[in-house]
Amino acid sequence: MKRFVWMLLLLPIGLQAQVRTERLLEKGWRFTRDDAPAFAEPSYDDSRWQEVTVPHDWAIYGPFSAGNDLQHTAIAQDGQTQAVEHAGRTGGLPFVGTGWYRLRFEVPERNEGRRCTLLFDGAMSHARVYVNGREAIRWPNGYNSFHTDITPLLNPGGENLLAVRLENLPESSRWYPGAGIYRNVHLIVTDEAHVPVWGTQIITRRADEASARVRQCTALTVPQGKSPADYAIETAVTDPAGRIVARHRQSAGADFGDHCFEQEFTIDRPALWSPDTPALYTSTSEIYEGGELKDRYVTVFGIRTVEAVQGEGFRLNGKPLKFRGVCLHHDLGPLGGIVNESAIRHRIRLLKEMGCNAIRTSHNMPAPELIEICDETGMMVMAESFDEWETKKVENGYHKEFGQWAERDLVNLVRRFRNNPSVVMWCIGNEVPDQWNGDRGPKLSLRLQNICHREDPTRPVTQGMDAPDAVTANNMAAVMDIPGFNYRPHLYARNYLRLPQEMILGSETASTISSRGIYKFPVVRRSMPRYDDHQASSYDVEHCGWSNLPEDDFIQHDDRPYCMGEFVWTGFDYLGEPTPYYSDWPSHSSLFGIIDLAGIPKDRYWLYRSKWNPEAETLHILPHWNWKGREGEVTPVFIYTNYPEAELFINGRSQGRRRKDTGVTIDNSADSVSAADLKRQRRYRLMWMDTRYEPGTVKAVAYDEEGNAVAEREIRTAGEPYRIVLEADRTVIAADGKDYAFVTVRVEDRQGTPCPLADNEIRFEVTGAGYYRAGANGNPASLEPFQRPRMKLFSGMMTAVIAPTERPGTITVKATSPGLKKATVEIRSEAATQR
Repeated sequence: MKRFVWMLLLLPIGLQAQVRTERLLEKGWRFTRDDAPAFAEPSYDDSRWQEVTVPHDWAIYGPFSAGNDLQHTAIAQDGQTQAVEHAGRTGGLPFVGTGWYRLRFEVPERNEGRRCTLLFDGAMSHARVYVNGREAIRWPNGYNSFHTDITPLLNPGGENLLAVRLENLPESSRWYPGAGIYRNVHLIVTDEAHVPVWGTQIITRRADEASARVRQCTALTVPQGKSPADYAIETAVTDPAGRIVARHRQSAGADFGDHCFEQEFTIDRPALWSPDTPALYTSTSEIYEGGELKDRYVTVFGIRTVEAVQGEGFRLNGKPLKFRGVCLHHDLGPLGGIVNESAIRHRIRLLKEMGCNAIRTSHNMPAPELIEICDETGMMVMAESFDEWETKKVENGYHKEFGQWAERDLVNLVRRFRNNPSVVMWCIGNEVPDQWNGDRGPKLSLRLQNICHREDPTRPVTQGMDAPDAVTANNMAAVMDIPGFNYRPHLYARNYLRLPQEMILGSETASTISSRGIYKFPVVRRSMPRYDDHQASSYDVEHCGWSNLPEDDFIQHDDRPYCMGEFVWTGFDYLGEPTPYYSDWPSHSSLFGIIDLAGIPKDRYWLYRSKWNPEAETLHILPHWNWKGREGEVTPVFIYTNYPEAELFINGRSQGRRRKDTGVTIDNSADSVSAADLKRQRRYRLMWMDTRYEPGTVKAVAYDEEGNAVAEREIRTAGEPYRIVLEADRTVIAADGKDYAFVTVRVEDRQGTPCPLADNEIRFEVTGAGYYRAGANGNPASLEPFQRPRMKLFSGMMTAVIAPTERPGTITVKATSPGLKKATVEIRSEAATQR
């Protein structure tokens, strides 16, 4: 992986091995939920505390309860403002309270003239960090990275004590935020003369297929009593194949402003970074004092340009590009708030296969691992910062810290990710209530945008505003580089006339709700429906009071040239916000996802895939065909496909051919509300609204533009559940303790037909070089613990997460359930040298 290569670069052979070292502080931590000032002291005995490995989320282990962070809020519903009790708003998990972490560590590579820095990628929340009993730093924002020089606090030799106090306040979040040191902690040791944390900025000044001009600014920290003129920098740039394509050496002269080296490189025939070609270059900078090497700093970057052009929209490398994006909360479903590269990669693979090209990190600063993986895989990123400014949404939210901390938080966000090519824009806020204040909102918007521009002049800035009429009237939208509108696409045309930028970004769209494999009748469009089972229909016709269906956005971005694309709410279900079941317990997770909490695609996945990835064959039939008791009743059938036409057969009898109605446009789709709904839907999906259920076989035959039959797909009525089937996403993983395998579990009948109604409890036994890490079934109303190695299927499926030990070998996963034929799958874990 890139990080492993980076570490090799930072640890050269021989005398140079001590130039710069960096290691993760992962093992040996002690943890408690108790709270006392003495916990910061080195002399305190923590031997009875729980031993944990970081990243660690203490709250994901539950138990679920309606009383955990019970909130009350006013919401608009059916035209009325009502006081609503949010039983599962933050997932029903016990994240409120205090936790302490302690770690004893040594710094053997430290000697006189060396500096030691702690870098936290994120700690939830209100972190207070102590080294040997003295406070080193505090940082309230749980999502942001922060760092501090701890050299003055270290013991001259031997052991040191690192203690971290974290506290999550009640009513401090609108979703599950996680709890604990849930991202990585780095210990960095350098010479006194060194490049500081996030000390380089690489800007593509010009780029095309022939050549690129790249500028690098490298900050330098020099020891007291030394002059920058004593130092020189030598930088080598290597291409994706590892070939040196540019080299430059420079001494610090009189114009060494802000202790920063400025270097420029010309790169011939550059490989430009894009979603289709995510080419990465590496800059390796060496700092010399005379002939002595003092530091080596590595920066991975991409050569590409981004711009927002008035009246045209977003351009990448000079070419127009529309966003096919999704919003993502930070939690990883059953793993909770922890960062895990294998889980992130699993998610990105699913999104890329769907045709997604961008992610909005809603509504917070992302984990560095997410951004690095997006760099590598070609996924663009809108990096977001705040959900609150000065005006509160929740009682103990970020509004309490905004005045003192907003600039520091924003500076850390930008400096952390300003060299990552996947990050193509900054987002300074989400639906902040300040948007309604014509005096405050525009001024705060400009202030935050100016900070972004000061720290990074290359990327445009946006924010998600859900009051388009208000923000175009008070000029808050006009302030932004890119005006981002959340929902209300029917207001795009009117508000576009007021926008000097002449462009609109769908910064948050859809909020269509569904539960995988659950279908409700009759099949009609509904807003905020509630059912006794706390589910939503997977016919994809239900949405929230403020939102809409996918086609309502598709048609805007297809037919209005000034629309730049969208970020759908959401790519995956997430913990908390179980809309519309605010006060209906049990409900612990959202229903917004295109993919469920278990990482299993819902029907809607194939609708977006048919639209966003038209080169890949998509032919998907819904609903399932197991409706005992509905014989003879109207049971509509939908087909999501990239082909223009399909014919439907039920037990061999044609139900007719349907063709997508591409003649429907934004102008002729609004004869009436109900007629408009059907017209927009028929442009993007094929629907047979009057078919009747009878057990048997449903077949779809797809036709191309010339009328040729090009693809077939069948679904069948299942018999009795007979066997368990296990499918691992990978059969070879790394023996590093954290390269997880994701095993999809389903039940089939004797003929191999999936049983979509099966809800058997599956028990797992994992032997060999691994263990059962977690599991999820995608049921938003399930209160089964994620970590217990047994769980009921939901709509016939679930996912088991299998973790390796650090000992290479074979991992055997066995799944059993009374009355079903058991299943096993083997996964091999290999040492890094084998891979």
